[in-house]
Amino acid sequence: MAEEDVIDLLTAQHGRIRDMFDEVEQAPPEKLAQAFDRLTRMLSVHETAEEEIVHPYARRRLDNGHGVVGDRLEEESRAKRMLVDLHRKGVDDPGFWDGLGRLRTAVTAHARSEERYEFARLRAGTSVLERRAMAAAVRAAEACAPALPHPGAESAARNLLLGTPLALMDRAREAITKALGKR
Repeated sequence: MAEEDVIDLLTAQHGRIRDMFDEVEQAPPEKLAQAFDRLTRMLSVHETAEEEIVHPYARRRLDNGHGVVGDRLEEESRAKRMLVDLHRKGVDDPGFWDGLGRLRTAVTAHARSEERYEFARLRAGTSVLERRAMAAAVRAAEACAPALPHPGAESAARNLLLGTPLALMDRAREAITKALGKR
């Protein structure tokens, strides 16, 4: 496997997330819940890894890192709350499509802000070796990340403390739901 740059990795994931929104919007009714679950999982895992690895590093390394990261965390928290609300109500809720549109707008704006204000400055202020190490750390964080968003856990410390137990609970819930034939 070729070594990755964390900025390239996360930017590619932003593109994949945009594609996954398209997949949800184009899914036939019988596959909508599964497509939305895949999007939910991707968003949860992606944000958790950023919160554990990238944001703390940016906070320390960038001029006004606390401000840059603070703004991103506020955006992430808002998007998580929207996603949890959509997930709780389900794809059959009459407000699902409007909510999904609002979520997509929020997530897209957040990704643009990350790429412009955080990632570009990280690329300029870090070495290739640092970015490769961060990519490896992001991959490891993703492997332990919860499958569902958990608003309020937007810090590295909270994610590290709660992430693995939440991930286990999320995966157990998924297995039980699947076994019962509910999705």
